[in-house]
Amino acid sequence: MPNNIKAHIALFLVNLIYALSYGFSKDVMNGYLPAFTFIMFRVIGATFLFWVLFFKTEKIEKKDFLKLGLVAVFGVAANQLLFFEGLFHTSSINASIIMVSTPILVLVFSAILLKEQISKRKILGVFIGLMGAITLISFKNNSPQNEATLYGDLLIFLNASSYALYLVLVKPLMQKYSPFTVIKWVFTFGAIYVIPFGLSHFSGATFEMPIAIIFKVVFIIVFTTFITYLFTMYALDKVMPTTVSAYVYLQPVLTTIFALVLGYGKPNVIHLICALAIFMGVYLVSFSPVKKI
Repeated sequence: MPNNIKAHIALFLVNLIYALSYGFSKDVMNGYLPAFTFIMFRVIGATFLFWVLFFKTEKIEKKDFLKLGLVAVFGVAANQLLFFEGLFHTSSINASIIMVSTPILVLVFSAILLKEQISKRKILGVFIGLMGAITLISFKNNSPQNEATLYGDLLIFLNASSYALYLVLVKPLMQKYSPFTVIKWVFTFGAIYVIPFGLSHFSGATFEMPIAIIFKVVFIIVFTTFITYLFTMYALDKVMPTTVSAYVYLQPVLTTIFALVLGYGKPNVIHLICALAIFMGVYLVSFSPVKKI
């Protein structure tokens, strides 16, 4: 099977896992593990798995450790802290729709950091997509079925921005080192960053958990953290960051299906309108030809 086909399969599985994990994560944080403490266990657990399975490592130049440390800020620390804290304060459906902004943000950061020129059509797509995300963030519904808050939505949007910046910054390192070496060190630095946050909320943790919650904790550590980051790095080694980010488009659809089946939330007209605007924006961004200015 061609490597690019394997990369696309890996990316589909990543977003399938993410879609299922929104509800699982909320269940764990609802009375058992505070968001930051959950992140600490998640990152430490994944870091352990990366070192056990990929112990043999390449020699890293000293100057690149600074780059790995910076990538870890956006790809692990800020990404995880913002996402889980935001998810605790918003609905899984809102979170998944806002994350669809990621491909637009990848394009913006690529233009700024990599000096890539973009067409007017792509600029229009950025505008339409961001308007959809901003509308969703600003929308408040007083219905008890809608648990979304402005604070939570804003944090999820900042998380999408952090993840987009991570995809752009990590690509040059992967052209120099193995993706497994890169992700191992990124998580090592990430663990150092998140441990103080996790310990600060440790007293609020409840470790007497039912089997179902324990299963969800293990699922989040092994699949939603270790497997998804591993598969993403594998795919990122084969395809461009914009292609990796484009698979985020699947998350609102998959998350909505899981939300309806598992009872985590209920979509409404505003969700659909905002999702349509974001999809239109990312379509213009990702599938229109680049015109050199």
